[in-house]
Amino acid sequence: MINHVVLFKLKEYSENEKPAIIAEMKSLLEALEDKIEEVKYIEVGVNYELNAKSYDIALISHFESIEDLDKYRIHPEHQKVVARVGEITCERAAVDFEF
Repeated sequence: MINHVVLFKLKEYSENEKPAIIAEMKSLLEALEDKIEEVKYIEVGVNYELNAKSYDIALISHFESIEDLDKYRIHPEHQKVVARVGEITCERAAVDFEF
């Protein structure tokens, strides 16, 4: 199994805007589990501190193999989410490892 972990830092948003942006992103990411068969598990965590200097959102997803992860990366539904996430984030960090 492959564990795909991604951290996202949102662009600067007002305190009024940020909760809605986070909810949208969480929903988009979680929906991928039902749209892409290679995804075996998805969990999206939101930093409890809305104005943290660290990352705002964590994505944890599981895949049977590197090949399945590669299929996920190029899947059209994933690419739609990547486009939107790119509009609302300023930083991203990722690690993939076997477990």
